[in-house]
Amino acid sequence: MSLRNWERRLYLTAHPFAYPLLRGLARIGPAVKVPGVGIVVNDAALARAVLLDGEAFRKDGPGSPGDLWTPILGPSVLLNMEGEAHRALRRRLTELFTASSTAALCARVLDSPLKELSARLERGEAVDLVDTMRVMAGAVICEVIGLPDIDEAACREMFERGERIVAMVKLRTRTLNPAQVARAREVLDPIGDVAARAFHRGDETTVMGRMRALGLSEEEARGAAGAFFLTGTETVATLVPRLVALLHDTGELERVAADPSLLDPAIDEAMRVTTPTPVMLRSVHAETAIGPVTARPGDRVLIATHNCCRAAGPFALDGAPGKAELRRLWFGAGPHFCIGYPLALAEIRAVAETVLRHAPVRVVSRRAARGVLIPTYAELTIQKAA
Repeated sequence: MSLRNWERRLYLTAHPFAYPLLRGLARIGPAVKVPGVGIVVNDAALARAVLLDGEAFRKDGPGSPGDLWTPILGPSVLLNMEGEAHRALRRRLTELFTASSTAALCARVLDSPLKELSARLERGEAVDLVDTMRVMAGAVICEVIGLPDIDEAACREMFERGERIVAMVKLRTRTLNPAQVARAREVLDPIGDVAARAFHRGDETTVMGRMRALGLSEEEARGAAGAFFLTGTETVATLVPRLVALLHDTGELERVAADPSLLDPAIDEAMRVTTPTPVMLRSVHAETAIGPVTARPGDRVLIATHNCCRAAGPFALDGAPGKAELRRLWFGAGPHFCIGYPLALAEIRAVAETVLRHAPVRVVSRRAARGVLIPTYAELTIQKAA
Protein backbone atom coordinates (compact mmCIF):
# COMPACT_ATOMS: atom_id res chain seq x y z
CA MET A 1 0.00 0.00 0.00
CA SER A 2 1.34 3.45 -0.89
CA LEU A 3 2.31 6.09 1.65
CA ARG A 4 -0.62 8.28 0.66
CA ASN A 5 -3.08 5.43 1.11
CA TRP A 6 -1.69 4.44 4.50
CA GLU A 7 -2.00 7.95 5.90
CA ARG A 8 -5.50 8.24 4.45
CA ARG A 9 -6.40 4.82 5.85
CA LEU A 10 -5.42 5.93 9.37
CA TYR A 11 -7.82 8.88 9.19
CA LEU A 12 -10.65 6.92 7.60
CA THR A 13 -10.33 4.12 10.14
CA ALA A 14 -10.43 6.57 13.05
CA HIS A 15 -13.12 8.85 11.57
CA PRO A 16 -14.93 7.11 8.69
CA PHE A 17 -17.62 9.80 8.41
CA ALA A 18 -16.07 12.95 9.88
CA TYR A 19 -12.82 12.75 7.88
CA PRO A 20 -14.42 12.79 4.40
CA LEU A 21 -16.60 15.69 5.60
CA LEU A 22 -13.58 17.59 6.88
CA ARG A 23 -11.62 17.09 3.67
CA GLY A 24 -14.65 17.98 1.60
CA LEU A 25 -14.99 21.29 3.41
CA ALA A 26 -11.43 22.14 2.37
CA ARG A 27 -12.57 22.22 -1.24
CA ILE A 28 -15.38 24.71 -0.54
CA GLY A 29 -13.24 27.63 0.55
CA PRO A 30 -10.81 29.11 3.12
CA ALA A 31 -13.63 29.40 5.68
CA VAL A 32 -17.15 28.03 5.62
CA LYS A 33 -20.07 28.06 8.06
CA VAL A 34 -21.39 24.55 8.71
CA PRO A 35 -24.66 24.08 10.63
CA GLY A 36 -24.13 22.11 13.82
CA VAL A 37 -20.35 22.38 13.57
CA GLY A 38 -19.48 26.09 13.37
CA ILE A 39 -17.18 28.18 11.20
CA VAL A 40 -14.61 25.81 9.74
CA VAL A 41 -11.27 27.41 8.84
CA ASN A 42 -9.25 25.61 6.14
CA ASP A 43 -6.58 28.20 5.33
CA ALA A 44 -3.30 28.47 7.26
CA ALA A 45 -3.10 32.27 7.13
CA LEU A 46 -6.68 32.65 8.40
CA ALA A 47 -6.07 30.02 11.06
CA ARG A 48 -3.00 31.86 12.34
CA ALA A 49 -4.92 35.14 12.40
CA VAL A 50 -7.65 33.56 14.52
CA LEU A 51 -5.12 32.03 16.92
CA LEU A 52 -3.30 35.35 17.35
CA ASP A 53 -6.46 37.36 18.02
CA GLY A 54 -7.22 36.66 21.67
CA GLU A 55 -9.81 39.45 21.88
CA ALA A 56 -12.21 38.20 19.22
CA PHE A 57 -11.48 34.47 19.53
CA ARG A 58 -11.18 32.84 22.95
CA LYS A 59 -10.77 29.45 24.60
CA ASP A 60 -13.21 30.11 27.43
CA GLY A 61 -16.58 30.71 25.71
CA PRO A 62 -19.42 28.68 24.14
CA GLY A 63 -18.13 25.86 21.96
CA SER A 64 -14.52 26.41 23.08
CA PRO A 65 -12.12 24.02 24.84
CA GLY A 66 -13.33 25.53 28.11
CA ASP A 67 -16.80 24.08 27.54
CA LEU A 68 -15.24 20.65 27.16
CA TRP A 69 -12.60 20.57 29.88
CA THR A 70 -13.51 23.00 32.67
CA PRO A 71 -16.09 20.59 34.21
CA ILE A 72 -13.30 18.01 34.45
CA LEU A 73 -10.10 19.95 35.07
CA GLY A 74 -11.36 23.07 36.80
CA PRO A 75 -11.05 26.69 35.68
CA SER A 76 -7.30 27.19 36.07
CA VAL A 77 -5.58 25.24 33.31
CA LEU A 78 -3.97 26.83 30.27
CA LEU A 79 -6.26 25.19 27.73
CA ASN A 80 -9.37 27.01 29.05
CA MET A 81 -7.94 30.38 30.10
CA GLU A 82 -7.47 33.80 28.53
CA GLY A 83 -6.13 37.23 29.43
CA GLU A 84 -3.75 38.17 32.22
CA ALA A 85 -4.53 35.08 34.34
CA HIS A 86 -3.50 32.90 31.40
CA ARG A 87 -0.35 34.91 30.76
CA ALA A 88 0.69 34.79 34.42
CA LEU A 89 0.21 31.02 34.73
CA ARG A 90 1.94 30.37 31.42
CA ARG A 91 4.96 32.45 32.44
CA ARG A 92 5.42 30.32 35.54
CA LEU A 93 4.86 26.99 33.81
CA THR A 94 7.17 27.82 30.90
CA GLU A 95 10.13 27.57 33.27
CA LEU A 96 9.32 23.87 33.70
CA PHE A 97 9.52 23.04 30.00
CA THR A 98 12.77 24.42 28.66
CA ALA A 99 14.69 22.50 26.01
CA SER A 100 17.43 21.57 28.48
CA SER A 101 15.14 20.48 31.32
CA THR A 102 12.91 18.36 29.10
CA ALA A 103 15.91 16.69 27.43
CA ALA A 104 17.28 15.86 30.89
CA LEU A 105 13.91 14.51 32.04
CA CYS A 106 13.60 12.25 28.99
CA ALA A 107 17.19 11.07 29.29
CA ARG A 108 16.55 10.07 32.90
CA VAL A 109 13.14 8.44 32.48
CA LEU A 110 13.77 6.77 29.13
CA ASP A 111 17.31 5.54 29.71
CA SER A 112 16.29 1.97 30.49
CA PRO A 113 13.42 1.68 27.93
CA LEU A 114 15.64 3.08 25.16
CA LYS A 115 18.45 0.65 25.99
CA GLU A 116 15.95 -2.21 25.85
CA LEU A 117 14.58 -0.97 22.51
CA SER A 118 18.10 -0.71 21.12
CA ALA A 119 19.03 -4.19 22.31
CA ARG A 120 15.92 -5.75 20.80
CA LEU A 121 16.52 -4.11 17.44
CA GLU A 122 20.18 -5.11 17.50
CA ARG A 123 19.18 -8.75 18.10
CA GLY A 124 16.96 -8.56 15.03
CA GLU A 125 13.72 -8.83 17.01
CA ALA A 126 10.44 -7.53 15.62
CA VAL A 127 9.34 -4.59 17.79
CA ASP A 128 5.84 -3.13 17.95
CA LEU A 129 6.69 0.55 18.02
CA VAL A 130 3.12 1.49 19.00
CA ASP A 131 3.25 -0.53 22.22
CA THR A 132 6.78 0.70 22.88
CA MET A 133 5.69 4.31 22.57
CA ARG A 134 2.68 3.83 24.82
CA VAL A 135 4.98 2.57 27.56
CA MET A 136 7.47 5.40 27.07
CA ALA A 137 4.86 8.16 26.82
CA GLY A 138 3.16 6.78 29.91
CA ALA A 139 6.45 6.71 31.82
CA VAL A 140 7.28 10.31 30.94
CA ILE A 141 3.88 11.69 31.87
CA CYS A 142 3.90 9.71 35.13
CA GLU A 143 7.21 11.36 35.98
CA VAL A 144 5.72 14.78 35.22
CA ILE A 145 2.70 14.31 37.47
CA GLY A 146 4.73 12.81 40.31
CA LEU A 147 4.32 9.07 39.84
CA PRO A 148 7.81 7.82 38.93
CA ASP A 149 9.16 4.29 38.67
CA ILE A 150 5.98 2.48 37.61
CA ASP A 151 6.08 -0.73 35.58
CA GLU A 152 5.23 -1.23 31.91
CA ALA A 153 1.72 -2.52 32.58
CA ALA A 154 0.90 0.58 34.62
CA CYS A 155 2.33 2.83 31.87
CA ARG A 156 0.11 1.14 29.28
CA GLU A 157 -2.89 1.50 31.55
CA MET A 158 -2.20 5.21 32.08
CA PHE A 159 -1.98 5.76 28.34
CA GLU A 160 -5.17 3.84 27.64
CA ARG A 161 -7.08 5.80 30.30
CA GLY A 162 -6.13 9.11 28.68
CA GLU A 163 -6.92 7.76 25.21
CA ARG A 164 -10.43 6.76 26.32
CA ILE A 165 -11.15 10.24 27.68
CA VAL A 166 -9.92 12.09 24.62
CA ALA A 167 -11.77 9.69 22.29
CA MET A 168 -15.08 10.93 23.74
CA VAL A 169 -14.63 14.16 21.76
CA LYS A 170 -16.10 14.16 18.24
CA LEU A 171 -16.30 16.80 15.51
CA ARG A 172 -19.68 18.07 16.72
CA THR A 173 -18.95 17.73 20.46
CA ARG A 174 -19.45 21.01 22.31
CA THR A 175 -19.71 19.71 25.86
CA LEU A 176 -19.37 16.34 27.53
CA ASN A 177 -22.54 14.90 29.02
CA PRO A 178 -22.78 14.13 32.76
CA ALA A 179 -21.95 10.45 32.27
CA GLN A 180 -18.85 11.32 30.22
CA VAL A 181 -17.75 13.89 32.81
CA ALA A 182 -18.16 11.29 35.55
CA ARG A 183 -16.06 8.74 33.62
CA ALA A 184 -13.36 11.32 33.02
CA ARG A 185 -13.33 12.37 36.67
CA GLU A 186 -12.91 8.73 37.72
CA VAL A 187 -9.64 8.72 35.80
CA LEU A 188 -8.41 12.25 36.47
CA ASP A 189 -9.25 12.68 40.16
CA PRO A 190 -6.73 10.03 41.29
CA ILE A 191 -4.13 11.65 39.02
CA GLY A 192 -4.88 14.97 40.71
CA ASP A 193 -4.40 13.29 44.09
CA VAL A 194 -1.00 11.96 43.04
CA ALA A 195 -0.02 15.39 41.74
CA ALA A 196 -1.19 17.05 44.98
CA ARG A 197 0.96 14.72 47.09
CA ALA A 198 3.99 15.43 44.93
CA PHE A 199 3.18 19.14 45.12
CA HIS A 200 3.12 19.13 48.92
CA ARG A 201 6.36 17.15 49.16
CA GLY A 202 7.93 20.15 47.47
CA ASP A 203 10.85 18.27 45.91
CA GLU A 204 12.13 20.80 43.39
CA THR A 205 13.69 18.08 41.25
CA THR A 206 10.11 17.17 40.26
CA VAL A 207 7.71 19.14 38.06
CA MET A 208 5.06 19.32 40.79
CA GLY A 209 7.60 20.41 43.38
CA ARG A 210 8.80 23.14 41.05
CA MET A 211 5.20 24.31 40.64
CA ARG A 212 4.97 24.84 44.38
CA ALA A 213 8.27 26.70 44.40
CA LEU A 214 7.02 28.92 41.58
CA GLY A 215 4.02 29.95 43.66
CA LEU A 216 1.27 27.90 42.02
CA SER A 217 -1.67 26.76 44.13
CA GLU A 218 -2.61 23.13 44.71
CA GLU A 219 -5.68 23.64 42.51
CA GLU A 220 -3.50 24.90 39.66
CA ALA A 221 -1.10 21.98 40.10
CA ARG A 222 -3.94 19.44 40.04
CA GLY A 223 -5.47 21.01 36.95
CA ALA A 224 -2.14 21.21 35.19
CA ALA A 225 -1.42 17.55 35.95
CA GLY A 226 -4.75 16.56 34.38
CA ALA A 227 -4.10 18.71 31.33
CA PHE A 228 -0.57 17.32 30.91
CA PHE A 229 -1.97 13.80 31.20
CA LEU A 230 -4.60 14.40 28.51
CA THR A 231 -2.35 16.24 26.06
CA GLY A 232 1.10 14.84 26.83
CA THR A 233 0.76 11.20 25.83
CA GLU A 234 -1.11 10.78 22.55
CA THR A 235 0.84 13.42 20.62
CA VAL A 236 4.15 11.65 21.17
CA ALA A 237 2.87 8.09 21.16
CA THR A 238 1.02 8.51 17.86
CA LEU A 239 3.68 10.61 16.13
CA VAL A 240 6.73 8.38 16.46
CA PRO A 241 5.28 5.30 14.70
CA ARG A 242 3.92 7.51 11.93
CA LEU A 243 7.25 9.32 11.62
CA VAL A 244 9.11 6.03 11.20
CA ALA A 245 6.47 4.79 8.74
CA LEU A 246 6.70 8.00 6.71
CA LEU A 247 10.49 7.80 6.51
CA HIS A 248 10.30 4.12 5.61
CA ASP A 249 7.61 4.55 2.95
CA THR A 250 9.30 7.51 1.26
CA GLY A 251 12.70 5.82 1.24
CA GLU A 252 14.18 8.55 3.47
CA LEU A 253 14.90 6.52 6.60
CA GLU A 254 18.49 5.60 5.75
CA ARG A 255 19.21 9.12 4.54
CA VAL A 256 18.10 10.65 7.85
CA ALA A 257 20.00 7.95 9.75
CA ALA A 258 23.17 8.92 7.88
CA ASP A 259 22.70 12.67 8.43
CA PRO A 260 21.53 13.57 11.97
CA SER A 261 20.97 17.20 10.93
CA LEU A 262 17.94 16.00 8.96
CA LEU A 263 16.14 14.55 11.99
CA ASP A 264 14.53 17.74 13.29
CA PRO A 265 13.31 18.78 9.80
CA ALA A 266 11.96 15.24 9.37
CA ILE A 267 10.09 15.49 12.68
CA ASP A 268 8.61 18.86 11.70
CA GLU A 269 7.54 17.54 8.32
CA ALA A 270 6.00 14.43 9.88
CA MET A 271 4.10 16.63 12.31
CA ARG A 272 2.80 18.73 9.43
CA VAL A 273 1.55 15.68 7.56
CA THR A 274 0.16 13.79 10.57
CA THR A 275 -1.08 16.98 12.32
CA PRO A 276 -0.98 16.11 16.06
CA THR A 277 -3.92 18.48 16.64
CA PRO A 278 -6.21 17.88 13.63
CA VAL A 279 -8.68 20.56 14.79
CA MET A 280 -8.61 23.47 17.25
CA LEU A 281 -11.59 25.25 18.80
CA ARG A 282 -12.29 28.87 19.58
CA SER A 283 -15.37 30.84 20.69
CA VAL A 284 -16.19 34.16 19.02
CA HIS A 285 -16.42 37.08 21.47
CA ALA A 286 -16.57 40.03 19.08
CA GLU A 287 -18.06 40.34 15.61
CA THR A 288 -15.40 40.10 12.96
CA ALA A 289 -14.65 38.48 9.61
CA ILE A 290 -12.87 35.20 8.97
CA GLY A 291 -12.13 35.45 5.29
CA PRO A 292 -15.51 35.51 3.51
CA VAL A 293 -17.49 34.54 6.65
CA THR A 294 -18.88 36.91 9.27
CA ALA A 295 -18.26 35.60 12.79
CA ARG A 296 -20.61 36.76 15.54
CA PRO A 297 -20.40 36.45 19.33
CA GLY A 298 -21.28 32.94 20.44
CA ASP A 299 -20.24 31.33 17.17
CA ARG A 300 -17.96 28.33 17.38
CA VAL A 301 -14.79 28.32 15.28
CA LEU A 302 -13.27 25.01 14.27
CA ILE A 303 -9.80 25.44 12.84
CA ALA A 304 -9.24 22.45 10.55
CA THR A 305 -5.51 22.29 11.22
CA HIS A 306 -5.24 19.13 9.16
CA ASN A 307 -6.70 20.84 6.09
CA CYS A 308 -4.37 23.82 6.58
CA CYS A 309 -1.32 21.60 6.83
CA ARG A 310 -2.14 19.12 4.09
CA ALA A 311 -2.71 21.95 1.60
CA ALA A 312 1.09 22.12 1.35
CA GLY A 313 1.22 18.65 -0.19
CA PRO A 314 2.46 15.19 0.79
CA PHE A 315 5.46 14.40 2.97
CA ALA A 316 8.63 15.83 1.43
CA LEU A 317 11.78 15.98 3.52
CA ASP A 318 13.40 18.63 1.34
CA GLY A 319 10.41 20.93 1.73
CA ALA A 320 8.09 22.56 -0.76
CA PRO A 321 6.99 26.14 -1.49
CA GLY A 322 4.73 27.54 1.18
CA LYS A 323 5.43 25.00 3.92
CA ALA A 324 7.52 27.44 5.93
CA GLU A 325 4.48 29.67 6.26
CA LEU A 326 2.84 27.07 8.50
CA ARG A 327 5.48 27.58 11.24
CA ARG A 328 4.36 24.67 13.45
CA LEU A 329 0.73 25.66 13.24
CA TRP A 330 -0.16 22.12 14.39
CA PHE A 331 0.92 23.17 17.91
CA GLY A 332 -0.96 26.47 17.82
CA ALA A 333 0.30 30.03 17.61
CA GLY A 334 0.74 33.08 19.81
CA PRO A 335 -0.09 32.95 23.54
CA HIS A 336 -1.57 29.44 23.28
CA PHE A 337 1.32 27.79 21.45
CA CYS A 338 1.73 24.38 23.10
CA ILE A 339 3.78 24.80 26.27
CA GLY A 340 4.72 21.13 26.18
CA TYR A 341 6.31 21.31 22.73
CA PRO A 342 9.90 21.05 24.07
CA LEU A 343 8.98 17.93 26.05
CA ALA A 344 7.26 16.32 23.05
CA LEU A 345 10.22 17.11 20.80
CA ALA A 346 12.75 15.77 23.32
CA GLU A 347 10.87 12.49 23.65
CA ILE A 348 10.30 12.08 19.90
CA ARG A 349 13.92 12.86 19.16
CA ALA A 350 15.23 10.41 21.77
CA VAL A 351 13.20 7.48 20.43
CA ALA A 352 13.76 8.33 16.76
CA GLU A 353 17.52 8.55 17.28
CA THR A 354 17.50 5.11 18.87
CA VAL A 355 15.57 3.56 15.98
CA LEU A 356 17.69 5.28 13.33
CA ARG A 357 20.92 4.01 14.87
CA HIS A 358 19.82 0.56 13.70
CA ALA A 359 19.09 1.53 10.10
CA PRO A 360 18.25 0.03 7.74
CA VAL A 361 14.96 -0.70 9.49
CA ARG A 362 11.90 -2.08 7.75
CA VAL A 363 8.21 -2.08 8.59
CA VAL A 364 7.12 -5.71 8.72
CA SER A 365 3.45 -5.23 9.64
CA ARG A 366 0.98 -2.49 10.52
CA ARG A 367 -2.66 -1.97 11.38
CA ALA A 368 -4.78 1.19 11.68
CA ALA A 369 -6.46 2.03 15.00
CA ARG A 370 -10.21 2.41 15.48
CA GLY A 371 -12.11 4.50 18.02
CA VAL A 372 -9.36 7.07 18.61
CA LEU A 373 -9.36 10.87 18.36
CA ILE A 374 -5.90 11.24 16.85
CA PRO A 375 -5.52 8.83 13.91
CA THR A 376 -2.75 6.35 14.56
CA TYR A 377 -1.54 2.82 14.14
CA ALA A 378 -2.90 0.11 16.40
CA GLU A 379 0.28 -1.77 15.62
CA LEU A 380 3.43 -0.92 13.66
CA THR A 381 6.07 -3.63 13.85
CA ILE A 382 9.60 -2.78 12.77
CA GLN A 383 12.74 -4.87 12.46
CA LYS A 384 16.36 -4.26 11.64
CA ALA A 385 16.89 -5.28 8.02
CA ALA A 386 19.14 -8.28 7.52
